[in-house]
Amino acid sequence: MKLLKKQISSKDGSGYISLLPNTPEDLWHTYNLLQIGDHVRCTTLRKVSKESSTGSVTSSKVRMNLTIEITKLEFFKDSLEVRISGPNSAESAHVRMGAFHTLTLELDRQFSIEKECWDRVFLDRIEEACNPEREAEVACVVMSGGLCHVCLVTGSVTVTKARIETNIPKKRTGSSSHSKSIAKFYDAVYRAILTHVPFDKVKVCLVGSPGFQKDDFFKFLLAESVRREDRVFIENKGKFVLCHASSGHKHAIEEFFLDPNIMSRVTETKLSKEIEVLNKFMRLLDTHPEKAYYGYFHVQKANEELAIDSLLISDELFRSPDILTRKKYVELVESVRERGGTVCVFSTMHVSGQQLQQVSGVAAILRYPLPDLDELEEIAAAHEAGIVEEESDDEEMSEEAKKERAEARMREEMADMGFDT
Repeated sequence: MKLLKKQISSKDGSGYISLLPNTPEDLWHTYNLLQIGDHVRCTTLRKVSKESSTGSVTSSKVRMNLTIEITKLEFFKDSLEVRISGPNSAESAHVRMGAFHTLTLELDRQFSIEKECWDRVFLDRIEEACNPEREAEVACVVMSGGLCHVCLVTGSVTVTKARIETNIPKKRTGSSSHSKSIAKFYDAVYRAILTHVPFDKVKVCLVGSPGFQKDDFFKFLLAESVRREDRVFIENKGKFVLCHASSGHKHAIEEFFLDPNIMSRVTETKLSKEIEVLNKFMRLLDTHPEKAYYGYFHVQKANEELAIDSLLISDELFRSPDILTRKKYVELVESVRERGGTVCVFSTMHVSGQQLQQVSGVAAILRYPLPDLDELEEIAAAHEAGIVEEESDDEEMSEEAKKERAEARMREEMADMGFDT
């Protein structure tokens, strides 16, 4: 992602930013930057009809700049496209004000986003997207039988680059159809890796399968690369790591990152750091639950006690259409950073982000244990049920009411100690 122009007010955070997406991951970042009510300006094609003096009508497609106010926002995971809809909010020679239009944000096409307030989470997202070192970090190949998925795992997105499926018959005595089908399948996977994996950017290529299929494929790859003189595989064979996977489906990639031997090979990637923090949280949840909190209410209480060491939060929470909901999570992130904690924002396009979503999307690893979890759970349940009564401020109470409340508390304390009142 290229940052072309940035004009944000230091007073209220309003302004606009012009961006140019270069990779499919940039469109995912764009989707996370947009909200209902934002104004987006970019080029588009629009059919324009003109009527001549004789009454004949001619139509033509005209490329123009349009500014729309977003009322509908969609992201398509398969094609990695961002589609926005809304009324035209700026003067145009061809489109009247208020006319609805749909824009598709595409690669290598400039656009501008205008917001009433660019908060800290938005600015961090832009900084991450525009970091030139943010490229494809890990390639994953999972296979089982005649099914294979070739994926690229970047800092925020897991992109399926190829899906190979071949019917492999069972072994039969005197028949060579099984071995021919296996060779055909391995050749298709070989060509998919060669086409879709940029070894100049990828740090490691993980190949996994049940049993010994991964080992047989790797032997095939080494032999074929020498026979075909494919220098890419010969020079980068050290980047291949063989792993165990339970299936050839995409979700099996999660199993790669549970192996500490594999994690040591991808230790410098953003994804590995996120998975390491998430695994630490899950371990603490089993062994020391008083140091692992999840759910907004519990995490917020821990933050008030200055107890948060690491905050884990899903980017799904920042896409809430409710401004107040988004604001409270932004304030939580800023507060944790101000108090010396680290913040990890997990992408829901990764398996790690989907796991975090299963525990409310926000969690925290604490510096020290907070054992009064049961009391917090009771307060949280009462808060959600709407039966929590706010106590009156001391300033609003009369002196007589204050005295009565103090005497009542004293009587309760004496009763607890066994004294008759």
